[in-house]
Amino acid sequence: MRKTGSPRKDPLTSTPAPKKIGLALGSGSARGWSHIGVIRGLQEAGIHIDLVCGTSMGAMVAGAYAAGFIDVMDEWVRGLTWADILGFMDVRLPRSGLIEGDKLTRYFREKISDSNIEDLPMPFAAVTTNLKSGREVWIREGSLMDAIRASMSMPGILTPFQRQGGWFVDGGLINPVPVSLCRNMGADIVLAVDLNNDIMGRSFNRSESKEAAPCQEGKGREGNGQYLPNLLASFFNGKLKSGQLSIFKRFAQNQPSKGPTLFEVIATSVYIMQDQITKHRLATDPPDVLILPRLAHIGLLEFNRAEEAIGAGRKAVELILPILHDAIGA
Repeated sequence: MRKTGSPRKDPLTSTPAPKKIGLALGSGSARGWSHIGVIRGLQEAGIHIDLVCGTSMGAMVAGAYAAGFIDVMDEWVRGLTWADILGFMDVRLPRSGLIEGDKLTRYFREKISDSNIEDLPMPFAAVTTNLKSGREVWIREGSLMDAIRASMSMPGILTPFQRQGGWFVDGGLINPVPVSLCRNMGADIVLAVDLNNDIMGRSFNRSESKEAAPCQEGKGREGNGQYLPNLLASFFNGKLKSGQLSIFKRFAQNQPSKGPTLFEVIATSVYIMQDQITKHRLATDPPDVLILPRLAHIGLLEFNRAEEAIGAGRKAVELILPILHDAIGA
């Protein structure tokens, strides 16, 4: 636990000023819904957050929290299905990413909020990476949804986001758990959430399930291995038939080949890098409290497992409540 030093004093009364508590939410694709559970756990424990920042999916949840829409997001994500997830995928033949992301951001603009960051009821900031310079960029003003979209552009999955003449990708490439940003925003005490601490070493060897049968049937109908290529062609053209939905889900989630899927290869390669960067950055600039939900069982695109992810986040907070109360002096 990091020592915070002497408390600030109110210049008018010479009494210690209340410590500002900041929440830094890390990257983690579908595991990002766990941040909602962390926020719920902190609320239930009576811990007041003064400012919030995030990287990638952490930026999305942090943005909703800062804007006062965490209840709306909570209710919405718990009802997500695979059909909903595919509905948000405005897939193009690969350009600089499989998914454009416009459908998702448009939904949030219409249903939740797109205020200017400087007008939010709670201080907020997002981390993104300048694709040209490779530098970390902190977005603290302008469109909330633009900041979130820039922060969550995972290479190979979401296309880079253009902003102010530059192209931006996932902030997790440089700062997966933005403790440094949280301190820069004025936090005296930083609570940080690392969603990928247990992801490395996860086995890809899964037993073949009965659900694999439709793939085998499909192979027979389409002719010697042509089913998957035809399925992908339908996916890239945005013309998936209802009968193909469950099969694409298995392709993205759990192929019967017992090896890593395309999405797992992309995501895990990024996570290997992020895991090493996170360890280094947290060692040099540790938070006051590090919250570690157990989420290795939830895959890259399994946004439909929000109930489990949120539960894991709440449980992670419950497990360290004594440490939390000690850190904030409550």
